[in-house]
Amino acid sequence: MNLNNRSYKKELLDDENIPFADIQRNMEELNFINTYLGGHAITIAGLKKLVGDKKQIHVCEIGCGGGDNLLAILKWCNRKRIEISFTGIDIQPACIAFAKTRKALQNNTDWIISDYKMAIFKKQPDIIFSSLFCHHFTEVELVEQLRWMQQNSIVGFFINDLQRHWLAYRSIKLLTRIFSRSYLVKNDAPLSVARGFIKPEWINILKEANIRHISIEWKWAFRHLIVSQNL
Repeated sequence: MNLNNRSYKKELLDDENIPFADIQRNMEELNFINTYLGGHAITIAGLKKLVGDKKQIHVCEIGCGGGDNLLAILKWCNRKRIEISFTGIDIQPACIAFAKTRKALQNNTDWIISDYKMAIFKKQPDIIFSSLFCHHFTEVELVEQLRWMQQNSIVGFFINDLQRHWLAYRSIKLLTRIFSRSYLVKNDAPLSVARGFIKPEWINILKEANIRHISIEWKWAFRHLIVSQNL
């Protein structure tokens, strides 16, 4: 695949009629990938940049999937003795259904099945973030999304997403071919890389959205961590 320009091909996970068992297998394998290829560590790094010395915080994830990112954040906050509440938003009912099975998140999480733009908060979150979500959108849609994240967060927002790179594409294609039992992961993981952004593209999108006070860091394995603080 030519990765000079990003792909706009839809991922299988964007279909609204995926059986629950297939969603479950997909979420389980994504959690494994995030755990062992550093995805969760990048999410925690983004959170730490915005939490500061706060001991109580409300965090919202858009495109929360099966809730694995929120669970990773909860474990970190428990170690740091930070009281945390969550809002998880996903347009896929099957994703929210799977997320609700995570017992550790049942008492402190509001789950919302909705397009993130239509979500109504019981309480405005301090921090909004997304992980492996932005590459599902066009550049024009992303400008709107970034503005929404800024306007609806008190402290700020961060993004953890893929860098488009030939080595990342070939590596994840090989790894999923060997180890994955999910047709969704086998198809969507390499396609996600092809739909990802390189740093100059992020700079242009953030500039168009008029988002200031940002940092963009490259992280292993082939990801960008973008943090914006509301001042």
